[in-house]
Amino acid sequence: MINTTISRYPVPEIKDLPDDIRDRILAVQEKSGFVPNVFLALAHRPDEFRAFFAYHDAIMEKQSGLTKAEREMIVVATSAINQCQYCVVAHGAILRVRAKNTLIADQVATNYRKADISPRQKAMLDFAIKISQAAYEIGDADYETLRGHGFNDEDIWDMGAVSAFFGLSNRMANMTNMRANDEFYMIGRAPKA
Repeated sequence: MINTTISRYPVPEIKDLPDDIRDRILAVQEKSGFVPNVFLALAHRPDEFRAFFAYHDAIMEKQSGLTKAEREMIVVATSAINQCQYCVVAHGAILRVRAKNTLIADQVATNYRKADISPRQKAMLDFAIKISQAAYEIGDADYETLRGHGFNDEDIWDMGAVSAFFGLSNRMANMTNMRANDEFYMIGRAPKA
């Protein structure tokens, strides 16, 4: 039997949520046509929901030397390494849309070193993976490599922040057994109906 629950933890009804959280979820639903399960699963703890999405927005929606597509590449590559099905599927959809490329998310998730991305982006993902898996090894040479590809220190901070934040997200998604919405699988692959 296929498990179709979205979390191991209770998922509150949208109507029962605090106004600010309910409004945010309904705004996302209006924009995307569905409610991503991460919003419902994390609404189990409203204060943590607010903190999670405030930090998410601070690193993923701001102006940066990294494009929004490059930030999504970081999410997909690190989530694949962390074996987070939810984030690979959901952020793979966002990456396909932001990069305007139907193939990129699958390539980055499977093996970004062989993906059709630039050497600069591969260096960015090398660093993000190192942050995710062995941050204690980060040193001056890592910064010099990235600077050699045209990144500045603020860009490097952004790479680290995205990788570290999604390390948390990956672990929460895996712990709760968060399931990706079916809608994510086709986003950016086929024309909108």
